[in-house]
Amino acid sequence: MNFSLEIGPHTNLDTLPNVKDIYITLLPGGDYTKTSEKAGDLVKKGFNPIPHFPARSITDEAQLNDYVSRCKDLGVKQALVIGGSHEQIGIFDSSIQILETGYFEKMKVGIAGHPEGSPDISDSNLEKAMKDKKPYADYIVTQWLLDPQPIIDFISKQSVPVHVGITGPMKITSLIKFANIVGAKNSINFLKSNFSKAIDLLKPKDPNELIGKVKKFSDNFHIYTFGGLKETNKWLKENNYV
Repeated sequence: MNFSLEIGPHTNLDTLPNVKDIYITLLPGGDYTKTSEKAGDLVKKGFNPIPHFPARSITDEAQLNDYVSRCKDLGVKQALVIGGSHEQIGIFDSSIQILETGYFEKMKVGIAGHPEGSPDISDSNLEKAMKDKKPYADYIVTQWLLDPQPIIDFISKQSVPVHVGITGPMKITSLIKFANIVGAKNSINFLKSNFSKAIDLLKPKDPNELIGKVKKFSDNFHIYTFGGLKETNKWLKENNYV
């Protein structure tokens, strides 16, 4: 199995586990030059950095060109192109618009997948967007989920590899909180129907059960750590994943 994980532009790289593919976020209001700099630092340390390119957080085509050029000049070979924040700050309102610029030529491109839908876009528009983006995509990274069936169903419909989004070890209360944010309704229901004792709310839940059910459909898993890099690192080592 292959694992990747997600960090922020200010993460201490000395704390990273032995995982080759490292995604770097560009959150709303963030500085893309910091994300590109972190990508360059990862290249120097022998990692494969994959910076986020959130369309709705990019001001204009000039800024996009500068961001992509900085990354390429630093040795970055891969990008994750996403819609990003619900709030649009510039001229782009969807990932297809920045894909169509052609700036990502000669880069490996990942796009976002939403097996349980998205709170920011209707299911019909989501399906159309996926169809439009496919010609530009080398693979798909899904939102993180807990219910295996929507993931399996989603994978069966795709023509490119799917990297399954999972969380690192987290308390169930935290998982429910983040599931509400990303609109993972099925996963919220799955959580609520799969713990029987109140004490379970205080125990970290790891993704091993989900991995076991999905791994025959995909060998690639993308970890959302939500700041729990230390716990994720420990879990990866304990399970001999790295």
